[in-house]
Amino acid sequence: MAGVLETNITEYPLISKGKVRDIYEIDDDTLLLVTTDRLSAFDVVMPDPIEDKGKVLNQITLFWMKMMEDLVPNHIIATNVDDYPESLHKYKAELQDRSVLAKKAKPLPIECIVRGFITGSGWKDYQKNGEVCGHKLPENLKESEMLEKALFTPSTKADLGDHDENITLDQAAALLGEEMMRKVEKLTLDIYTRARDYAKERGILIADTKFEFGTIDGELIFIDEALTPDSSRFWPEEGYEPGKSQPSFDKQYFRDWLEEIGFNKQPPAPSIPAEIAAQTRANYLEAYKLLTGEDLEV
Repeated sequence: MAGVLETNITEYPLISKGKVRDIYEIDDDTLLLVTTDRLSAFDVVMPDPIEDKGKVLNQITLFWMKMMEDLVPNHIIATNVDDYPESLHKYKAELQDRSVLAKKAKPLPIECIVRGFITGSGWKDYQKNGEVCGHKLPENLKESEMLEKALFTPSTKADLGDHDENITLDQAAALLGEEMMRKVEKLTLDIYTRARDYAKERGILIADTKFEFGTIDGELIFIDEALTPDSSRFWPEEGYEPGKSQPSFDKQYFRDWLEEIGFNKQPPAPSIPAEIAAQTRANYLEAYKLLTGEDLEV
């Protein structure tokens, strides 16, 4: 299979087609989440797939969600197509390892972002005013430097093609209520801290990441993806040196290529050369192997 750019499951309604995921409604309480091989950068979806990328994202998410079960329940019902409704079994080649049956939750209206290192948009903001999303930081920090304390920096959720906007904790509390906001803040930082420490032992620095949570009957639940190369910055610990941007296992390599060719960050996106696609795929597979200690079956 050369890569799954999109799915076409006719038995159930497609209720969402995001940058990467196709979501089908199985019934009032159940969703089918399919992680395709689509690649987005700068909020633009590329025209070509990165083979096996969806499997990597899905399997890494399952790995982390299982690790965090004692901190927060997740939305997973089943991960093997043999355990899906019988009408989906004919799609097994397309769905296996890149899909889950999940409980339908009510998503919180914010992205839960955590920053453990000063990089990306946070670094740009820090250079302007010494702050990141309302958090005043020490003077003279270097680019990519590890922060003394990880920061919870929530954002709004943008529609497809638009950009999320950073918000303050007060704004997040206005959206969620103070009690829920504090609960989500603690949970976000607890998950990140455990993942950061685990990954560091395996040669990966998790510079930042974002989580999504929802509620089912008022109970907070972990949804969407968790600590993947699409939702996080993964840096190799070997050779890490503050004061510059870092090489990465995530899609930063691909973003850098787009910058080099002068992509204007607007559709239509350029076709992906074979060598760029191959290296991007290799980066994803390497991240999976380092984190789990196993090769992904592809």
